[in-house]
Amino acid sequence: MPDKESSEDTERKDKLVDRSVNKNMVIDLAESRRKIDEIDKEIIRLFQDRMDVANDVAAYKRSTGKKVYDPQRENEKIATMRKMANNEFNETAVEDLFRQIMSISRKYQYQKLGPGVNHIPFREVEKLDVNEDTRVVYFGEKGAFTEQAMLEYFGDKITSFNKTTFKEVMETVANGEALYGVVPIENTSTGSIADIYDLMVDHDVTIVAEHVIKVDQALLGLPGASIDDLKVVYSHQQGLLQCADFLEEHPAIRGVEYDSTAGAAKKIAEEGDRSQGAIASVRAAEEFGLTVLQPKINQHNQNYTRFIIISNQKIYVKNANKVSIAFEVKHEAGALYHMLANFYYNDLNLTKIESRPMHKSSWEYRFFVDFTGNLQDSGVGNAMASIEEYASNLKIMGNFADKPRE
Repeated sequence: MPDKESSEDTERKDKLVDRSVNKNMVIDLAESRRKIDEIDKEIIRLFQDRMDVANDVAAYKRSTGKKVYDPQRENEKIATMRKMANNEFNETAVEDLFRQIMSISRKYQYQKLGPGVNHIPFREVEKLDVNEDTRVVYFGEKGAFTEQAMLEYFGDKITSFNKTTFKEVMETVANGEALYGVVPIENTSTGSIADIYDLMVDHDVTIVAEHVIKVDQALLGLPGASIDDLKVVYSHQQGLLQCADFLEEHPAIRGVEYDSTAGAAKKIAEEGDRSQGAIASVRAAEEFGLTVLQPKINQHNQNYTRFIIISNQKIYVKNANKVSIAFEVKHEAGALYHMLANFYYNDLNLTKIESRPMHKSSWEYRFFVDFTGNLQDSGVGNAMASIEEYASNLKIMGNFADKPRE
């Protein structure tokens, strides 16, 4: 009996201790939260004081023409403040915190200084200059999807001509032989067309608009031919990829890559071989006198291609709301993070990001980013200034109106 009472007494005491500990924890948490609230109020007060001073700085820079972004000054301050932190974790946190505060301060200064302060070498226009004498070059042959995109965007009151490679289109626009060029850049089924991104960096051209069309790939053959006659079908790589399921279901037909879909249609029309077919548009069949053996053979019904309109002029239309850039990052820890953080700091919505290997540097990459904004926006100017400082190279590929698919 004594042993039993001793055990019960011990259990009762343990419960009392537990309740006492829990009570103290609640009291401590409440007190801690009260202290945090007070500290946060002080942080807000000091932040607002800092922004008032930033206003004075903006006024000084307006009167002297001094640049808003001073990376040397900011890096010196960051190094000093890191030393004030009491451990390694806080050093990194302090740097992140103050880089964001500095970014917010710069954004505020850009707003105060007004449009044009960013010194981005682009000119705003009300609309693209287009008339009957405007020369527009498009990729592929007549009847190509690119020709369709061009006609839908510009209409037929232009002077148009074609080139059979992406590079030729870029060169034709870059050297001024054409004012505008039209090339595909992305498909909803097969993704981006990598060659276009690389060529955009290599040539002095700018994206000034985009146009999206629904793409229905058709199986084309000579008049009188049937699917059973076909042994090979030609198409652009994108056409073959978009119809991969069809080709898999017809193993007797071999898919062969060609320069363009419409070019493939032209080839089989000229060669007159009933065993040859093409994957291209119905328009291409009409253009080259071919028969549509089967319409809509692409595996995805919602198959859209985005085309870009390029120019050698650094211009953007007034209602532009999407920016496309390319940059390379230094080969060091955190380099890409510092790049992407600028979009977050400036409330810019990333709509696309992808990387491409740099051909002259092994295991190094160039990044392509699309985000919402206009080059006159203070946040865009702020982000571009910071990215240019961190990037090995930065190219603004264009600012244009986003045209979502219908």
